[in-house]
Amino acid sequence: MAKTFEIRKETVLTGIPASPGIVIGKSFHVERDEPKVIYEYLLTDNQIEEELKRFDDAVAEVRSQLGGYIQELPGEFQDHKHVLSAHLMILEDRMIYDNTHQLIKSEKINAEWALKRSLDRARRLFERVADSYIKSRVEDVVAVCEMIWRYLAGKDQNDIRTIKGRVIIVARDLSPADTAQMNIEQVMGFVTDMGGRTSHTVIMAQTLQIPAVVGLKNATEKIANGQIIIVDGNAGKVILDPSDETIVAYEDLKRRYEMYQAEIIRSAHLPAETLDGCHIYVRGNIELFEEVTAVLDYGAEGIGLYRTEFLYLASKTLPTEEQLFETYRDLAEIVSPHPVTIRTIDLGGDKFASNIPLASEMNPALGLRAIRFCLKERGIFETQLRAILRASNYGSIRLMFPLVSGVSDIIAVKEVLDKAKDDLTRQSIPFNPDMPVGIMVEVPAAVTVADLLAREVDFFSIGTNDLIQYALAIDRANENVAYLYQPYHPAVLRMIRQVVAAAKREGISVAMCGEMAGEPLLTPLLLGLGLDELSVNPTSIPIVKRLIRSISLEDCNGIVAQCMTCVTSKQVREFLNVKMAHHFPDHFAPDGSFAL
Repeated sequence: MAKTFEIRKETVLTGIPASPGIVIGKSFHVERDEPKVIYEYLLTDNQIEEELKRFDDAVAEVRSQLGGYIQELPGEFQDHKHVLSAHLMILEDRMIYDNTHQLIKSEKINAEWALKRSLDRARRLFERVADSYIKSRVEDVVAVCEMIWRYLAGKDQNDIRTIKGRVIIVARDLSPADTAQMNIEQVMGFVTDMGGRTSHTVIMAQTLQIPAVVGLKNATEKIANGQIIIVDGNAGKVILDPSDETIVAYEDLKRRYEMYQAEIIRSAHLPAETLDGCHIYVRGNIELFEEVTAVLDYGAEGIGLYRTEFLYLASKTLPTEEQLFETYRDLAEIVSPHPVTIRTIDLGGDKFASNIPLASEMNPALGLRAIRFCLKERGIFETQLRAILRASNYGSIRLMFPLVSGVSDIIAVKEVLDKAKDDLTRQSIPFNPDMPVGIMVEVPAAVTVADLLAREVDFFSIGTNDLIQYALAIDRANENVAYLYQPYHPAVLRMIRQVVAAAKREGISVAMCGEMAGEPLLTPLLLGLGLDELSVNPTSIPIVKRLIRSISLEDCNGIVAQCMTCVTSKQVREFLNVKMAHHFPDHFAPDGSFAL
């Protein structure tokens, strides 16, 4: 009887393009034995102490393992040492450790269920945060809890360092601890069911230039262990059982992409100046001090957004003025002579953070957060302002306030700032009295009164992440409506134009620091709208600068004029696709994807 052979057809999975690049190779499943179901059971009084010890033993094992990872961290991961250090802090945080202990004792429940309850509470709190970057930090909390669960269940931690041969990792999810174990000589790339662009795992993959596609939902089900796959981290595609023709085409695409990347990196330190002589400042967004090196290496002219929340999130107590001052001072000195734009904390009192007795109000996106929280908790606000002012004596620092909605907000924060200045003057502590002060324009109210706000500050920075979300009434975390989050929406373009016009009339500069600023397809449009500065994630800096150097401001103005006649997001996107393919045929295809 003749044998029959199954001929597999080429399959394409689509996810989130997380880390650019293309790899072709065999898949390798990393099984985590995650608890599919966590059961609750009640303890007797005599079992409580034993259960507390079981939980503590699991925490101690995880602490030991993370400590080992930190000690053995390869040189290429040193800039991300802080991520694993933050995981160690999570093990001791009141929201996880203390709360789990309390639940075991008060409700007499098993450690697994108590930990689940603690994690659920932390998730609810993070969901209330408006800033998508900060919101995504809950992934680090989940990763630590899953490590504890595995020890409680007696499961193998599955050391990625034991992988042999050149493979592409396929997993439900990967934690920063997993990524830190990767040997780049063996791990060619990875794909995951879960994850998003702003996770620490993705940021670390970008640093190592490991191609990755995340958020595939069912990659672990669709991809067999040892199967030949292609990972296209540029387009967010994973191709299963590629044909010979597809493999040849992608090998050519890979070669051309790597040549292209090398070329734009080589020219990253050239000025971002249009063909007709208009200089645009391209700066970097950072959350952590350790990210500065990458930003400068990619050719940034300073820091356009320094999110200052990490020191508050990662500590069990409030950071002192001296701790904040030393961080801000070191940052200013390293980046000098370029400026550092420091955004005051955008948090609420109930965040997963320090054990601080603060106002009891919850922290929804439309509630007590950012500048509203700072004005309520004056002591915390004054401490940060004093630290920023003191650091301004050591470099070029710009101060920026988030979530400003009207002139009354500016008046209120300037009163606190003036008090801090007076205090430092009386104490003969030096600072820059002329330190520029600006605001983030990220709520529709600020757009409407931009002309009034422009008279009160030295610069604007448009925070498109929140502005788009609030203007279009879209919660990007809600998968049912996330597709409606459209930076190409005519309303968004009109709001940007209105803000820029108000700034120009008062002679102040205007920047953009949201994700929209780092989208290459939008670069000429943003130039034509009149922005003076684009602040983007580090890996976007070289391509944005390259595009700026390859087009004239006159052409950008023409693109804006055409886009403003479009009446839908789709029309804007389709027009930009065509225009970018025309102006940059070596960069873009007519559908807006890379033409390489």
